[in-house]
This record gives sequence, C-alpha cells and structure tokens, in this order.
Amino acid sequence: MNKISIDKVRWLFSATKGVRKKAVFNVLLGTTRVGLDLAFIWSSKACIDVATGKSTLPPSWAIGALITSVVLSLMVGFGSNWVGAILGTQSQNVMQLKTFTRLMHNIWTGRDSMHSGDTMNRLLLDSQTITSVMTDTLPSLICTLIRLVCAFVFLFNMQPKLAVLMLCIVPFFLLLSTFYIKKMRLLSKDIREADSRIQVALQENLQNKTVIKVLGQTDNIINAVFEFQNQRLDKVRNRTRFSSVTALITNTGFAAGYLVTFIWGVYGIMDGSLTYGMMMAFVQLVGQIQGPFRSITYIIPRFVGAMVSVDRIREMEETPVEDDKNEVAMEGSLGVRFDDVSFTYDDGELPVLEHFSHDFRPGSFTAILGGTGSGKTTLLRIALALTRPTSGRAVMYNCHQEEEISAQTRCNIIYVPQGNSLLSGTVRDNLLLGNPDATDEEMRDILRVACAEFVLQNPQDLDLGIGEGGLGLSEGQAQRICIARSLLRKGGILLLDEVTSALDMETEHQIITNITHRASKLGQTVIFVTHRRKVLEYCDNVVRIENISETRQ
Repeated sequence: MNKISIDKVRWLFSATKGVRKKAVFNVLLGTTRVGLDLAFIWSSKACIDVATGKSTLPPSWAIGALITSVVLSLMVGFGSNWVGAILGTQSQNVMQLKTFTRLMHNIWTGRDSMHSGDTMNRLLLDSQTITSVMTDTLPSLICTLIRLVCAFVFLFNMQPKLAVLMLCIVPFFLLLSTFYIKKMRLLSKDIREADSRIQVALQENLQNKTVIKVLGQTDNIINAVFEFQNQRLDKVRNRTRFSSVTALITNTGFAAGYLVTFIWGVYGIMDGSLTYGMMMAFVQLVGQIQGPFRSITYIIPRFVGAMVSVDRIREMEETPVEDDKNEVAMEGSLGVRFDDVSFTYDDGELPVLEHFSHDFRPGSFTAILGGTGSGKTTLLRIALALTRPTSGRAVMYNCHQEEEISAQTRCNIIYVPQGNSLLSGTVRDNLLLGNPDATDEEMRDILRVACAEFVLQNPQDLDLGIGEGGLGLSEGQAQRICIARSLLRKGGILLLDEVTSALDMETEHQIITNITHRASKLGQTVIFVTHRRKVLEYCDNVVRIENISETRQ
C-alpha cells in the first residue's frame, strides 16, 4: 500500500471518531448473523437426514434448531439495519459538520478555487458516499470475509476436496479485481466530476434566471444543462458496461462452481458416499463461499467511489484555517492605522494597494473615495483581517494598547457590507445574527435607526418572513435591514461599504444622520467607502485612493 493510500485510510479512520463503538457493534451483529446462517445450514441438513432416516436425532430437536436459527437471524438482521441506519446518519452529520466548520474558518483568499455548487456537491454527495462505505460497506466487507472463512472451514470438515476446488477461484478473482479497481476508480472520478458540473449549472442558472430570461437565453441554458446530463449518462454507460462485463465473467465462474458442486453431489448420492442432507448442505455452503466473492464485486466499486470522494473532501481541507479564537476585545474609542501597506493577490501582477499609510484616529469620521479597482474594498478587508498586507503593517489601538490587526481583533469591528446579504428566514433571525442576545425592543430601536420602520408597520412585526436573497423585499428595504443587523453588533469601529447605494437621497440623508449621531454618542470610529458626495458632509477626513493600474499607464 503506497503512502497516499495509507493517508486515506488514516483520514477515513479519523472521520469515524465518535461512532467507532457503534460501528464495531454493527460488525458484531453481522458476525452473529454469519453464525446463525451456518446454524441454519446445519439444522436444515439435520432435518433432511432425520426425514430420510440417515440420522437418529429427534425430529423436534432438528426442527427446533431450524426455527430458532431463522427467528434469531431475522432479529439480528433487524437490529443490524437499525444500527446501520442511525450510524450512517450520525457519521454523515459528523463529517459534514467537520468539513463545513473548516470551510467557515478558512482563511479568505479572494479567489475561491471551487464553485459553490461544486462545494455543495462535495459536502452532500461525497460525504454521503464516504460515510456509507465506513458505516455500511466496510462492516459488510468484514462480515463477508468472516462468512467466507467460516463457510470454507465448515465445508472443508465435510468434504476437503470440494472445499479446495472452490478455493481455486481466488487467484483468478484477485487478478481480475486488481485491474477492476484501477479502471473503476477512473470511471467513478469522471462521474463525480460530471455530477459537480451539473450541480454548478443548476445552482448558478437558477440564481440568475431573471438575467437569463431578460437576455433571451433560457432555451440555450436548458440545452446546455441537457448536454451536461448526457455527458454524465455517457460516463455512467461506460462504467456500467465495464462492470457488467466483469460481473458476467465472475458469475460464469460462480455458475461453474455450482454445477461442479451439484454434479459432485449427484455422483456422491449414486455411490452412497453422500446423503441428501449433505448434498443440500454442500450446495448452501458453496453459496456461502461464492456469495462473499460476489458481494465483493459490488463492494469494490463503493470503495473506489469512496476513495474518489475522500480526495474531493480532502481537497477542500487544504486551505489553511485562521486562528479566530481568543478574541481581543478592546475598550474605549478605537483607531486603525495603516503603515506603508501594500497588497497584491497571489495571481496578480500589479499591487491593488501600494505604500498606503493613514491613521483613522479614534472617534473620527472618514470617507474613502476612489474609482473601481482602486483598492477601497481591499482596505476594508485588511481592517477586517480577511486578508493580510503583502507588506507593511495594520494595527488597531486605543489609549492603552496597540494590537496588530488579526482575526482576534475582528470582534471590535462593525461591518455593513455593500448590497443585499440577507438570509432566508425572518427579520428577527437576521437581526439576531448581529447580536444573539438582543431584546425585541433593541431590535425595534435599531430598525428605526436604519429607517426600516416598514417592518414594525407590518402585522408580522419582527417575524416578517424573508425569502432567499431577500425575496419579498425591495433592494432598499433589504439594505436597510442589513444595516440594522450590523448596527446591533457591539464594537468601536464602524465600516460602511457603499451602504446607501440602493436608497433614495432622502432616505440616505436620514440614515447617515442617524448612524453618525449614534456613533458620536458611542464614541465609535466611522469609515465610509462611498461614491456619494453627500456623505462627505458628515466626515471630518477624506482619503482618496488612486487606481494603480491607471496611474502606471
């Protein structure tokens, strides 16, 4: 086993943390069922031998053993299905939550390597594939191997030559499975990638269906999705064709084994070396030996698919996680200072910011002006510790301490993003994201500050429903609720990124007045990123940032 395979096994083992005991219990149930199946074979042989006069065992004992083995097998099977279903769901929950948690804590790069549709496909389908293998397929494989060994030992004790003959299939099976695994891995990977492409297309086009309709491209988009589906269908056909041919070859060998056993039994009965009960036991035991091999032909594709899914899940875990624990909450009025800060994206040629220095003093109101691509939003992201300067230094300070800006200092910042960032649910649900401890009265007060009284005038009040992306609200209404949500958060620095872009001039004036008045009372430092000249009237500082790409032309 190579290093990559060992790493995958270790990763799979860590993924079962918290459910391993139940997984072991499920294996024990499966092993018990193997024993009961062998007990059924023995008791059915005993019943036949009693009926044909080849055994002196009391009929009631033989029949009782047969009935007991059947009843216990049904009970154990029920328990195994129950434990397997609960175990599978718990494992999937653990894996999804672990991966989701890591994604939520990943360091922001500004250049997502995966589409959100592909990410969702991995979180849902790949995690399901992996947990299914770990909680169902792997226990089944262990029980299958135990069944194979026990059935072989049972048959060997009864008829050694026949048992050895049945074992001759093993070298052929191992040779076939080696080629089978390599080919199935490639075919399974192609199908999983096709699944992701379809989910990306469905998600992205549904999110932008209004634009697609306006552009008159609805039929073209539908045809494109249909083409993606056909591509997936072709890949499924290829895998099915390959697995079907392989299964045909394997089943031919199994059928030959049954014929050999049956003919062996016929001649044994003819020469008196076998009883009818023994022949029946032989046939069943051969099934118990060949059955595991047949099961493995179905189990292998699941393991192959799981290995592909492991690669896809681990790929999402490669980005580093930020250290946002141990928050540094700073008291009093806060300032932010940038000392000779430059920033360039990893794949960028020109810096977005270059040698920027400015001190946003405690309690100051500052407007940041600049054209598109000049680095205004990048400046906010550095202040929010979503990204770090390529060079230079950014600090947060008060009269007592100075801290380099990091994920730990983010708790001191109130950020109002540009545009509509509402989540589906209710107004209350969205506001509580700003402050989970806010009272109803505090939420109503902040809605008034954000000029969102329309919520309070609605009969549903704070429980007014909001659809996906703010569905049911105008852009201006959604923006005002976003402002209220952010203002509920406690912090000494208020960052406002084009927060009035969807508002009329009268509403804009009222909101800015309310925000600046409230910030003055709280001693907050306010930084506006804006194109609106009207906002400058509320600021005591103006910072203009030039677009570097334009100045170097």
